Amino acid sequence: MKGLTKLTAVSLAVAAALPMMANADVLISEYVEGSANNKAIELYNNSDIAVDLTGYKLVRYKDGDTAALDMVELTDSIAAKSVKVILHPSAAITLPAATDSMTGNLYFNGGDAVGLLKDGVLVDVIGEIPTPSGWGLDATFQRNLDNLTASTTYDATQWVELEKDTFSGLGSLDAAVAPEPSTFTCNGATLTNIYDVQGAGDASPLLAEGSFSSANEVTVKGIVTARSDSLYKGFFIQDMQGDNSPYTSDGIFVFMNQAAPDTIQPGAEVCVQGKVSEYYGSTQIDIKDDQKFEVGAMGDVPAASAFYVADGETLAQALERVEGMKVKLDAGSEMKISRTFSFDYDSYRNNMMLSHKAPLMKPTQVFEPNSADAIALGKANAVNQLFVESDFKAKDGEVPYFPDFNAETGYIRVGDQLTNLEGVIGYSYNSYRILATNTITAGDLIRVNDRTDAPTVADMGDIRVASFNVLNFFNDAVGGDANPSNSNRGALTEEEMVLQRTKIVSALVAMNADVVGLMEIANNGFGELSAVQNLVDALNAELTDEQAYRFIEIADADKYDGKFIGTDAITVGMLYRPARITLDGAAKVIATPEQHAAEGAQTREKDGVVEKSPSSDKFQRHSLVQTFSINDEKLTVVVNHLKSKGSGCIEDWAEFNENAEPADMQGKCNAFRVSAAKVLGESLKDVEGDILVIGDLNAYGKEDPVAVLTDYDASTTDHVIRTASWTTLNGKVYEREGSVIDKGYGLINLNTQAHGATTYSYSYNGELGNLDHALGNASLAAKLVDIDDWHINSVESNLFEYGSKYTGDLVKSESAFSASDHDPVIIALSYPAPVTPTPTPTPEPVQDSDGGSLGYFALMLLGALGLRRRS
Repeated sequence: MKGLTKLTAVSLAVAAALPMMANADVLISEYVEGSANNKAIELYNNSDIAVDLTGYKLVRYKDGDTAALDMVELTDSIAAKSVKVILHPSAAITLPAATDSMTGNLYFNGGDAVGLLKDGVLVDVIGEIPTPSGWGLDATFQRNLDNLTASTTYDATQWVELEKDTFSGLGSLDAAVAPEPSTFTCNGATLTNIYDVQGAGDASPLLAEGSFSSANEVTVKGIVTARSDSLYKGFFIQDMQGDNSPYTSDGIFVFMNQAAPDTIQPGAEVCVQGKVSEYYGSTQIDIKDDQKFEVGAMGDVPAASAFYVADGETLAQALERVEGMKVKLDAGSEMKISRTFSFDYDSYRNNMMLSHKAPLMKPTQVFEPNSADAIALGKANAVNQLFVESDFKAKDGEVPYFPDFNAETGYIRVGDQLTNLEGVIGYSYNSYRILATNTITAGDLIRVNDRTDAPTVADMGDIRVASFNVLNFFNDAVGGDANPSNSNRGALTEEEMVLQRTKIVSALVAMNADVVGLMEIANNGFGELSAVQNLVDALNAELTDEQAYRFIEIADADKYDGKFIGTDAITVGMLYRPARITLDGAAKVIATPEQHAAEGAQTREKDGVVEKSPSSDKFQRHSLVQTFSINDEKLTVVVNHLKSKGSGCIEDWAEFNENAEPADMQGKCNAFRVSAAKVLGESLKDVEGDILVIGDLNAYGKEDPVAVLTDYDASTTDHVIRTASWTTLNGKVYEREGSVIDKGYGLINLNTQAHGATTYSYSYNGELGNLDHALGNASLAAKLVDIDDWHINSVESNLFEYGSKYTGDLVKSESAFSASDHDPVIIALSYPAPVTPTPTPTPEPVQDSDGGSLGYFALMLLGALGLRRRS
């Protein structure tokens, strides 16, 4: 087994400062990260003599790590001014005849930088260290020929990014040769207006129906508005005059498949000739093969046009009108942030997503799954998205077009309106994108729903109950006890763990809740080294004795392996204030179903081919129950965390959804969550007193698990709800086949009761909704004072969270904001103390000399005391 080579930031700096420690004539000239095992690294010897490769090795910096992992020990030599190609042993790559090559264990992926070491010293690298997630996924990079010098610092401008599975350049430097200066001239050419190329439709009118490229070349002239050396690989030009029509664009993208020459800069007049193409929905002039362009005089950059969405059109239609143009998003554009600057799994780069007028709402938060309304909203959301991009992938912790991005004053929140951003409109990864050409400040963000220091209900009601998903609070970094899986999903260092705990404590103190249900806390017991004890100790250090918390511990008989709540690495927990609320009996655990299907338990058929299912074993967290006594009334609180939507169950496989989002938009394993909801409903139906079900149900407001627990009635809808098949409960068969649910269990969605359906505690893929719920029975719902999703997390940037892996030098804050990825939900309830009537004093009888009536003076005295008897 290969050893681990440690390269810290300090050693990297030393390596950069001492280049003579190793021969720097050998360098990486090409990187290939293609489909399957199509991985290759090309090396080049820039010296005039052959170099012995003894002592050289290729390493990778995995997923943002600064410690290098060995990949390939290099052997033999590399000839002068020659290349050597290292291939993955299973790569399906054919090299030119006589190419000097070898195979090696190249197991880097798109999130790894690759380094070349000589005698343990870094001499060259492709990719930043630490590496942004997905920076090199499905791509080929070739080094510019004017930069054939090894460097320990990666400069993206010195590399050309090519399409996935591009292998033509391996084995020589020919593919990276810079193009000869263009001899093309526009003199005598017939010019076509840019707006005539764009036309008024989704595709250019110069293309035949069904064609993606024009039959003939066109010649167009315009002023450069922006270069794109990385994202699009070419440049944008715009007609200075235009046709003054709002229906046709005056700009277009010119595709070169590489960085444009330095002579092409914003403001330069350029004439190009090439075919018009529709490249995955992007109208462009393709000049990559013949490089027909002529650069004219330098002048002013065209002014940005104010962007707007007209009445009756979608955002996508409005963007199509200005595709290729330089625009400005001003206050009249009404563009709201729907996803803060974070990782985009479609483009594998950090960016931000905007929508028109309001952030997007998850369709199944507000409408029944599969309903016409839910389908319509899903389609509307798909055409109401604009991604804000920088040309090069951003450095960790930086927003390129917002240089003052910071946790205290320069934050970005979902719902903020973005103004004063300028950029050109492009189209890639099936979405419209604005390539920013200027920078903004915090003052350019109109705060629609700004931060608050505490939830609105923090002092309401007689008691408050909160639900809080704490984003994998683990104390492993400070010697915490082990969990059943011996895995750490949380903080990796003590610094990260202390920051996470501080932020959670800041949030809990501000909530001022008397009972707190926790999700995603490490399942490592209840001892001195448990995560829940660690959190309570830190929390109580900030509180008075009257405000202090204790945690709920289950009976030993209910503990897995004598210590844990279930078998997962994370669990649910519960805190309470003994000075404010009293326990009524012992805590209980509601076990949730498991799914165990043997290989071949189900079959599916496609194109006449019958397939058997793989084996499937799925689990979800158990629920925690505690009854409290408040002023002689009982309140039972149930804390839950159901199966996530990410990994699939056997039902998803059967519907060919193992690698896709189910059509009903409820995510994977929906039926499995329904099974858990059924078990919860059955377990609680005979509980006396008030019932409050809280927690992360991993289901939005109108999705099946919530419907089953609340008001679902099969007789009033065509939507069928089923439980999962192949389930067990407490080790016994629960349901061999899924069953149909006829009626819900009658709990009331307190958020919907108080505020309607459009509430949210979570943001995913630019859509808002409630995964975190508070459901009560009728007697509990009658006691509701108010409920608040405190928006400290869902609308904030995840770059401000405790993790430091992808945030570079970004300074974090100890405030409650970005303490987790879920908002806490706080419920204020009315439990007034019984009114004890004030007793009316009874006067002692007063006797006069007659033994019967009171004297005049005595009557006056009693009257003054309010005790005069009635006549």
